[in-house]
Amino acid sequence: MSLPADTPPAVADALGYLQHHLQELTKRQNASEHVINNTLMGLTAQIQQLTQLMTGPALTPTVAPSPVTTSPPPVNPPSPVPSTSTKQRTRPKLPSLPDFSGEQTSSRAFLNFCTLYLRLAPEQFSCDEEKIFWTLAFFKDGRTARWSENFFRQEVDTGIFPIQSWADFEQQFRSQFFPVNAEADAVNALEGSSYYQGNWTVDNYLDSFLTLVSDARYTNSWTLVVKFR
Repeated sequence: MSLPADTPPAVADALGYLQHHLQELTKRQNASEHVINNTLMGLTAQIQQLTQLMTGPALTPTVAPSPVTTSPPPVNPPSPVPSTSTKQRTRPKLPSLPDFSGEQTSSRAFLNFCTLYLRLAPEQFSCDEEKIFWTLAFFKDGRTARWSENFFRQEVDTGIFPIQSWADFEQQFRSQFFPVNAEADAVNALEGSSYYQGNWTVDNYLDSFLTLVSDARYTNSWTLVVKFR
């Protein structure tokens, strides 16, 4: 389309752009119509094929031949999978236990460590006597050595080690090395007015409180709440 000679350049450019865009739209419309026509032709052909199949003669079904029975090849039994329970169990590694000094302040911790070790490594001890001998190996100096030596002297005199069970050993250890009046001292501390958190950290005070409760044999929940101050 020709434009007058005095048409501004901006208007001419705009008209040119619109004319080009109109041509592109026309091409796309023609292409779409071509695709639609091809699709319609394909659908028409498929409909004609289906109509012929429906109106044609019935097909005679073919009978499949009987399958030939053959023996399956022998199957070897699966190899047994090793049970995980047969794997060797790894024992937790515990820190080395220092020699017992006989101090009442460390007696509870020492006995707790021995009990923990015996529970984690029961396969290392075939009887209570071995457990007792292993524990006495840490009684090397001073009062503890004399206490341990007394048992072996009795064995020499009588031919029988005087402590026959771990429970008996634990009871004698408590009576010998634990505070004599642990229960009474704990009760006095909890019932008195001078035991409270004060400058202690919460963790330290809680640890001390639980130890006193255990020694005093307090089990009533309301009593524990009242004494925790």
